[in-house]
Amino acid sequence: MNNENSFLWKFFKLKENGTTVKTEIIAGFTTFVTLAYILAVNPGILEATGMDKGSVFTATVLASIIATVVMALYANYPFVLSAGMGLNAFFTYVVVLQMGHSWQFALSAVFIEGIIFLLLTFVKAREAIVNCIPLNLKSAVSVGIGLFIAFIGLKSAGIVVADEATFVKLGNLTDPSAIVCIFGLFLCAFLIIWNVKGAILISVIASTLVGIPLGVTVLPESIIGMPPSVAPTAMAFTQITQEELLSFDMFFCVVTFLFVDMFDTIGMLVGTASKVGMLDEKGNLPKASQALTADAIGTTVGAMLGTSTITTFAESAAGISEGGRTGLTGMVTSILFAVSLFFAPLFTAIPSAATAPALIMVGLFMIENIVNVDFSSYDEAIPAFLTILIMPLTYSIGDGVMVGIMSYVICKILAKKFSEPSIVMYILTILFAGKIIFM
Repeated sequence: MNNENSFLWKFFKLKENGTTVKTEIIAGFTTFVTLAYILAVNPGILEATGMDKGSVFTATVLASIIATVVMALYANYPFVLSAGMGLNAFFTYVVVLQMGHSWQFALSAVFIEGIIFLLLTFVKAREAIVNCIPLNLKSAVSVGIGLFIAFIGLKSAGIVVADEATFVKLGNLTDPSAIVCIFGLFLCAFLIIWNVKGAILISVIASTLVGIPLGVTVLPESIIGMPPSVAPTAMAFTQITQEELLSFDMFFCVVTFLFVDMFDTIGMLVGTASKVGMLDEKGNLPKASQALTADAIGTTVGAMLGTSTITTFAESAAGISEGGRTGLTGMVTSILFAVSLFFAPLFTAIPSAATAPALIMVGLFMIENIVNVDFSSYDEAIPAFLTILIMPLTYSIGDGVMVGIMSYVICKILAKKFSEPSIVMYILTILFAGKIIFM
């Protein structure tokens, strides 16, 4: 395993990326455990549309595997992909339950969005969008994602809860979920302080075990079983009518899926990449086109199998923080995805309270990038600040990127520095403005 002349070392270029097979395996395990919740959450959300829960589970796993393997082999990046949170909520609660369309209609919108995504990638339009974002803004995106991830962790453990008067407040810290999270958080802190490898993974496992006597971790009735069939949802979008396909509602849904997917993915890629030094000297992401292709393929295949939009997961940062630097991390996660098909009850038994400490600590790692944000000039500082602020407060990476880009262009115009934003930045600002006004 440590033979630098072995296939894994050469194919994934481990030495050039300053990592080892052992480190990549630990990173892959860590990433999987941190985002395993999506395998339980996504089917639960989409089930509300009338879709078969078991079919959605299998479709989510298979689409995640395909997209992550493409990312690993084509781009050699440690990013993992699965059904995007927020996008699945739009799928269910807006397109189906609010607008009154069928889940087949929603899947059609996702499929069309995936095809458009692929076309934009092939002409390198998406890569141009990624590379046009200023380095200062990329650093701010990394910080914003860190706060966003930490907020998700605090919310999932009940440490931060909703409040009618103040929107959010401190939850009941004596609640079993909060206790599990707090235990895991300080165990993880202890292990990190003492430089223990696999600290995040150890804390997640330990927290899961602590949750058993507290009633937070629910032991599954069975451990193993055959994967549910995707037949109830596969290719179901072919059932919609031509009238539905050409409707304004379809156009609206496709554009919304496309915008959110594009900028959630771009935000995740540039934010995490800037944190671990994957960007080049110009602040661009090498092989951005390959990375974006994986996302587009995952979304298209996912719609064909029967699940909502596949996107690059922010939780990939958990594995990256453990030293994952190559596609081998993603391959390990993909293998675990495949195993989860047969051990679904066991893997989904990990409670969100046990994964929350991992998200909070990853937030800490990513917020360190704030030292790279230039606050000496207000036309740079204001867009960066708004980017950082908007992500956790709107619960959306995409909204943070959108506000950051628009405010950057506006601030540069106000400072009479018209040439600093690229043409793409101006175009994006106009498109975003149109989206806000008309959608």
